[in-house]
Amino acid sequence: METQTRIDISDAEWEVMRVAWTLGSVTSSQMSEIMADKMGWKSATVKTLLGRLIKKGALRAEKNGRAFTYYPTVEEQPSMDEAVNTLFSHLCQMRVGQTLTDVIKNLTLSQQDIAEMQRVLAAKAEAAPEEVDCDCVPGTKC
Repeated sequence: METQTRIDISDAEWEVMRVAWTLGSVTSSQMSEIMADKMGWKSATVKTLLGRLIKKGALRAEKNGRAFTYYPTVEEQPSMDEAVNTLFSHLCQMRVGQTLTDVIKNLTLSQQDIAEMQRVLAAKAEAAPEEVDCDCVPGTKC
């Protein structure tokens, strides 16, 4: 896969990418069948999304006879990390901690995930400031 570059992916495109990442490669007919079952989408919708993802550089296509096989060109974890970092960059930095807490409360996490988060939080706590400043409007407090 290529070096990660920032690619804006719509909600619908994320659904297609999740299938491509999970399977590693997928034909257009496989993708259409999966997305019809999962999302109720028609084949034309799936083909439009595949075309957009190719233009954005998130997928590449290889022609195999009459069919195309699609391969992700960006890695899953860095893409998810970039999307989350972009989202959190739009939030008031004073509120990020509470937002993360709220998100974690609503997720199903494995014991391993929880242990890793606890380890990361314990390390961050050593150098964490007492309070995070608001960054919404320079010179003001939220």
